[in-house]
Amino acid sequence: MSMPEVIEFISRYAAVARAPVRTNTTVTSVAPADNGYRVVTSGGEIRCRSVVIASGACNVPSVPALRDAAPPDIEQVTPFDYGNPGRLPEGGVLVVGASATGVQLADEIHRSGRRVTLSVGEHVRLPRLYRGRDVLWWMDASGVWDQRYTEIDDLVRARRLPSPQLVGTPRTTLDLNALSARGVELVGRLSAIRDGKALFSGALRNHFALADLKMERLLDTFDHWASANTRETDAGPPERFAPTEVPKASRLQIDLRSGEIRSIVWATGFRPDYSWLHVPVVDSKGELRHDGGVVDAPGLYVIGLPVLRRRKSSFIQGSEDDARDITAHLATFLAG
Repeated sequence: MSMPEVIEFISRYAAVARAPVRTNTTVTSVAPADNGYRVVTSGGEIRCRSVVIASGACNVPSVPALRDAAPPDIEQVTPFDYGNPGRLPEGGVLVVGASATGVQLADEIHRSGRRVTLSVGEHVRLPRLYRGRDVLWWMDASGVWDQRYTEIDDLVRARRLPSPQLVGTPRTTLDLNALSARGVELVGRLSAIRDGKALFSGALRNHFALADLKMERLLDTFDHWASANTRETDAGPPERFAPTEVPKASRLQIDLRSGEIRSIVWATGFRPDYSWLHVPVVDSKGELRHDGGVVDAPGLYVIGLPVLRRRKSSFIQGSEDDARDITAHLATFLAG
């Protein structure tokens, strides 16, 4: 779907549902009260028996503490305040993080004429198109998206996986090979900033190999499904892609005081913000304690988090099935 189509989809949904939506209303507090909750908003208070938290998982940029060790003359931004390459000072840019946001920003900044160094750690590599179809079509058709959270061996790890290296339009593959071919320098994971120097891990080859291996396994899953469901797909023949090319010489450090790097873009992920939630259900890492969206407090629920109940839970097409499950539990709670 294009952006206008997404807007039309949501607008039509709102018109059909006719829910009493309150726009321009900020929730400042949710706290237990009587047999339910007291919700304080910029438009007044709401008393209710139950609350469904649908505030998302990407409210605040997650930036490592080592940012404080960077020289003071280095401009530091996150994707929230980046805007465009013109926001950055002239000169070299270090982009930290090679998930979806990191690779897109590295490409855009490089095309603006700046020299870009991309620090790469764990990442998820996917082709934009596979066998003539969008890779997300394959994820849906093959049942990967529908895998339930109770079927996943390491659920904690699955919920923390970085976002795939995918771009929307144009629908082309933007992986590390493409960036390297365009002139973006690849270095290892940023492990420390010491005495003005950025120090990078020497495990770049390992990160490449692991991402390539996982992609190959996923493509095998697609091919296996296609061979068993030939009537449901007219896709082309199986494809395989060149391994991620390891640079001949990857630098292990950059002196941030030399003037080579003038700015750092921290594309190191996001985290939810529950500072307004005054219910003891947030753990020491700032994450909600819940079982498939049923929060560890009577009448409190959450939806839209990564792998909440299925692998597709945080995607726009994944909320529907999760909502059915959570609504059933909520209805039983209210009836009881």
